[in-house]
Amino acid sequence: MKKSTFKKIGWTLLSLAIIIIAVLAFAGNYMVDFALTPSEHGQNLEAMGEKWNKRVDGISSWYNELHEAGIFRDTVVTNSKGLKQHAVYAAAREASSAEGTAVLVHGYTDNHFSMMHLARMYRDSLNFNVLVFDQQFHGLSEGESIQMGWLDRLNAAMWTEVAHNIWNDDFMVVHGVSMGAATTMMLSGDPDPEWVDAYIEDCGYTSVWDQFAKQLDEEFGLPTFPILNVAQLVCRMRYGWTFKEASSLDALARSVKPVLFIHGDSDTYVPTADVYKNFDAKTNGYKDLWIAPDAAHAQAYQKNPAAYTDRVRKFLVRVK
Repeated sequence: MKKSTFKKIGWTLLSLAIIIIAVLAFAGNYMVDFALTPSEHGQNLEAMGEKWNKRVDGISSWYNELHEAGIFRDTVVTNSKGLKQHAVYAAAREASSAEGTAVLVHGYTDNHFSMMHLARMYRDSLNFNVLVFDQQFHGLSEGESIQMGWLDRLNAAMWTEVAHNIWNDDFMVVHGVSMGAATTMMLSGDPDPEWVDAYIEDCGYTSVWDQFAKQLDEEFGLPTFPILNVAQLVCRMRYGWTFKEASSLDALARSVKPVLFIHGDSDTYVPTADVYKNFDAKTNGYKDLWIAPDAAHAQAYQKNPAAYTDRVRKFLVRVK
């Protein structure tokens, strides 16, 4: 074979490699943008209120009345990255005899309003003080991207300190739903904050890698390798974290405080199977599990409000 032929083959292979790298780079960047910087990320509070009022009757009027009366108050603090973060908080219905404090964590592209049904449960039914914060890049909180629970756990820890300083209660629970549940589980693996006594996760995923792999397959029909690997590299370069390190399973393996696991038996978005993996990953400290009947993703309370409240109450009584 002539030397010129080898050169042609070499240039062809090099060109092909450059094209493949360019395509993968585009795909990785597109996925990160699609997943972590969506155009809608809970910034429309009015729309979120209307959405949840359809799901839980009367929740908008309940919140609006308490907010207008000054019972629910807004607060803004600056996190370690210099970003302003927003939350609302309210004292228990019978403040002088409050049972404790609940810090509530919402899900992907939601905001604090999406947790008002649980805020009402804690405040009115369980007589807890409540603080509900907007996760970074959600609602009224600043940020450049969604953090899928991993770096959000640091903001969650910050808000537990804010709540602790407001009420100085001797019992605190962190309760999250969906991505907020992942935030909660990831926080549970950290040694601090010391003033948090228990955690409740509702329909959280096992890891960001697992959840993105599932969505990559179901929404785009694409394999995990090499697209997710490239997207993970892009995320690390842009935002300083990776999909695999954002693991509820790894955090739960370090968790020692009580955790209640909740999941709907009809959840296909975060498969019900995930809760059993999460439950098994926690090997130290008290844990409990409730599978909510007839509930799709993040619908355990909507489908079973009385049973949900009862399971949360019993768990809190058990671990206080």
